[in-house]
Amino acid sequence: MSLHRVNRRTLLKSGAALSGGLIAADMPLSQAIWAAEGKVLTVRSDYDIDKLDPGFYNNSYNVDVMNCIYSKLTRYKTSSEWGWELEAAETIEQVDPTHIRFRLKKGIKFTGDHGEMTAKDVKFSFERIIKHNSTVMLDWGSLDRVDLEDDYTGVIVFKSPYIPCWNVALPYGAGHIVSENAVMKATKDGGDFGMKPPAFSGPYVLTEWKANQHVVLTRNLEWSGPAPGFDEIRILPIADVTAAQRAYQAGDVDFTFINLASLQTLKSQPPIDTKVEDKKPINYVWVGMNVDHPNLKDINVRKAIQWGINVPQILDVAYAGQANVATGVVAPGIIGNRDKALVPPEGDLEKAKQFLQKAGVSELDLTITCVNQSAYSTIAETVQAQLSQIGIIVNVNVQDPGSFNTIGMESQGNQWKDIQLIVNFFTSLPDPYYATYGFMSDQVGIWNWERFRSVRFDELSNKGIAVSDPVERAKLYHEMQDLMEDSGAYRFLTNQATPIMYRTTAMQAATRPDGRPLYIDFKPA
Repeated sequence: MSLHRVNRRTLLKSGAALSGGLIAADMPLSQAIWAAEGKVLTVRSDYDIDKLDPGFYNNSYNVDVMNCIYSKLTRYKTSSEWGWELEAAETIEQVDPTHIRFRLKKGIKFTGDHGEMTAKDVKFSFERIIKHNSTVMLDWGSLDRVDLEDDYTGVIVFKSPYIPCWNVALPYGAGHIVSENAVMKATKDGGDFGMKPPAFSGPYVLTEWKANQHVVLTRNLEWSGPAPGFDEIRILPIADVTAAQRAYQAGDVDFTFINLASLQTLKSQPPIDTKVEDKKPINYVWVGMNVDHPNLKDINVRKAIQWGINVPQILDVAYAGQANVATGVVAPGIIGNRDKALVPPEGDLEKAKQFLQKAGVSELDLTITCVNQSAYSTIAETVQAQLSQIGIIVNVNVQDPGSFNTIGMESQGNQWKDIQLIVNFFTSLPDPYYATYGFMSDQVGIWNWERFRSVRFDELSNKGIAVSDPVERAKLYHEMQDLMEDSGAYRFLTNQATPIMYRTTAMQAATRPDGRPLYIDFKPA
């Protein structure tokens, strides 16, 4: 892949002919020209953005952009430890187990003459998620409503205690506040506005988006808060991390996550003017099995696959031994992380063969699907080789991100019926609820692509959001991960690791503890 930085003046001159792209409405030409002359931050993102409505968001790379163009009551701190701080809220407090009172800062403006942000906009933003039955409503748990006390003060009301609110709903995607006036004018019913934000309220506005090429953010001239460090942020989507490293070496981006296979080399011999930093792993990668597929309905077949997979061997090949062995979907350092998995990391080929014998299977031909990134295709190929040792033929099916990201969703067609084995991965947040709720029974065909169903799992999940004692809460999530593994539908691999590198002559980088960028806190060198 060859990436070349686009000259900003050339880009602006050609702005009227942005075929297949999007340019912000109501953006004064003077602002575009001013932005082109200022300090520019150029970074790499895992994937291209595809949804900028926080009420219906679907991934972390969209949230990275939403953090810049909208405001939330609270936000994650730039820190090596997880924590939050005030953003749009002047004050916020837990009044009792089911009520959170907030008071907004005055003077936060929506662009496009949509006025000042008020508590009414907060109410609209949070309640529309429930009203439209968005998948994002899982982030809000037992949210009932938002009561208004005055123009700037409101109370978030839950039907029952919801502990993850502080680490999931408020500081992340679903916590972004949109303009009721702007959204209602744009959508009529307050529904999903997709990739066309009708108003902005953050330090930046979306100036341009060209699919699979770049995202351009420029300063919001109506922003009254602390000035961000850069006048323009240019985000280049590069799915493969090895390609991203090449782009960095070529000077096309100044910030990127890096390939774990290259970590030791980059740490000992970093590129000139480059800082390499390790970050705390919080994501999770696993091999999933579609329990509804005819070839995988027998739990003994699934158990054979679990025991036939040697996790450390996979990590040595895919991540040069730099990634941890996962014990489940909850990462180390987060409440609910298990000490060890039920199936030993190395597996056992003889035990795997015994399970196949028990299933009465002598010949089995399966397909393993993965996204076209080097680490995941390597995982799939290693699983292919490992399972051949117990007599299972595995074919590798590599998909581009666009098709892979919807392959298990019933709403996108019938391709979910063909899933057999899948190398899957989720980004996560610092609460075990976020790591587990996608596997509930009501998420089958949405996020739950293994189609795992457990009444007990669902009961524990519903209980876990209300338990405040960390020790008792951890026990619930330990059992939930045991249930997942007992089903035979999961072979947990790794929480990865998320090292980053950035050019010290271009910036002072700012991230969450897991390395996820917080662009509005980036500063020029």
